[in-house]
Amino acid sequence: MIVGIETGGTKVVCAAARADAPDVPVLTGRFPTTTADETIGRIHDFIAEAGAEDAVEAIGLASFGPVDADPASARYGWITTTPKPGWADVDLLGRVVPRGTPSAFVSDVLGAAVGELRYGAGRGTSSLAYATIGTGVGVGIVVDGRPIGGDGWPEVGHLLVRRHPDDDYAGNCPFHGDCLEGLTAGPAVLGRWGADASSFPESERAGRIAVLASYIAQMAYSVILTTGSEKVVLGGGVMLSPGLLEATRAALPAIARGYGPKALSVSDPSEVLVAPGVPDSPGVIGALALAADLL
Repeated sequence: MIVGIETGGTKVVCAAARADAPDVPVLTGRFPTTTADETIGRIHDFIAEAGAEDAVEAIGLASFGPVDADPASARYGWITTTPKPGWADVDLLGRVVPRGTPSAFVSDVLGAAVGELRYGAGRGTSSLAYATIGTGVGVGIVVDGRPIGGDGWPEVGHLLVRRHPDDDYAGNCPFHGDCLEGLTAGPAVLGRWGADASSFPESERAGRIAVLASYIAQMAYSVILTTGSEKVVLGGGVMLSPGLLEATRAALPAIARGYGPKALSVSDPSEVLVAPGVPDSPGVIGALALAADLL
């Protein structure tokens, strides 16, 4: 048996599967992310339940961050400078994984990128980025089949973007103000307009969606230019807003202006910017896949 764990800022998803079928969980569990002690205790309970009949052979852990995912680091497996109260400088991997159990540790969005590459919208590609636009903004990247990450990077959510001419919102990132996350994450949407992105009044929807789409398309273009990603999967609660994915696709050509790798020069944006293909929790499916790799 293998176990995959996705610790998000608001909830934790755990799953157990056979090593030869990591995309088919046989046991799942969900619970809110509360204090570190309480949350880690509930993860331990799930691991014990998963291993009640067949021993747990490996564990994959995909966590909200920033995280230190550099195996050579003394703080490998730690959550580092997160603004989530009580979670900064937590040795998550060390406290979750039983001693001697093989383990893999990545950011939550990198776990989702692995899940989408292997079992979702990225099937058939070798390089892919997964972006979540939700409570925060994060991007996980797989290049030539290899998950990319280290001590606190990539942190594309804090990319600095060009301001949309119709947007005078100062931004709400506590570190950078008007970075990508400070302009497009759920709290920024609510702070700017007083409503979540799925509840915009029809009279204001088009203009507001255009503002968000401009920033998200800039992010996608930057990621494609720097990593050669064949697809960028756009997930998270904000992306559920009707019309936002389509508006982001429409904004991309004007940003690229014909310049860029093959993914942009010969493909329609609808083939490059895509919705998630794993129906539920691609991060935990990616964590299971990474656990299976260890065996």
